[in-house]
Amino acid sequence: MNNKINIITIIPARGGSKGIPGKNLMNFCGQPLVAWSIIQAKNSKNVNEVYVSSDCDDILSIADSFKAIPIRRPDEYASDAATSESALIHALDVIEKKKSNKVDLVVYLQPTSPLRDPEDIDNALKTFFDVNADSLFSAAVLDDFCVWKKEGDALTGLSFDPFHRGRRQDKEPMYLETGSIYIFWPKILRQFNNRFGGRIEMFEMSYWKSYEIDTMKDIEICEYFFRKYLLHKY
Repeated sequence: MNNKINIITIIPARGGSKGIPGKNLMNFCGQPLVAWSIIQAKNSKNVNEVYVSSDCDDILSIADSFKAIPIRRPDEYASDAATSESALIHALDVIEKKKSNKVDLVVYLQPTSPLRDPEDIDNALKTFFDVNADSLFSAAVLDDFCVWKKEGDALTGLSFDPFHRGRRQDKEPMYLETGSIYIFWPKILRQFNNRFGGRIEMFEMSYWKSYEIDTMKDIEICEYFFRKYLLHKY
């Protein structure tokens, strides 16, 4: 990997959350939830700087204590209606105004998806460059998932034909966007106002790493996997 490329990580972390109040601040396996994404990015071999964008003083204080660079996010980019992309573009604007060297590549980590290794970030970056991607997302294989949809009163197979099910090994795999890691060129984000654009590729991760924290029930599941597979590495 070209060491001259300035790769940064941006971690957007709002103070508000409807599902779990104060979610990014909650104690998760001994640290504030947002801290694990900072720790993972700081332990990447390829990320130069880690930024945390937030409207919350406590989150910005945690970012500073874990040696990430805090970015104060305006309220207009921190509402329930605001997109992650608006926060990312604002963060990029702030970073590039303060830095003499431009940002070449962005790694976007969601703090509510803590089930990742620093090696996942580095391997995702390697994949990004190996396949000449413009944007990339982490994914998990959905192996033989039978998904239905309801149209009116009728149920139909969405991912399969229920009347010709076939053998599991003959089915084409589907891929779940895990929400853990996104990588993109800044120009892609600005051009499309989206984390996706140009040549979109994926980086495959284990299925257990696809769990994220959106509800109270998710916390127990994610803590189980984090303690079982990841906590001993830190």
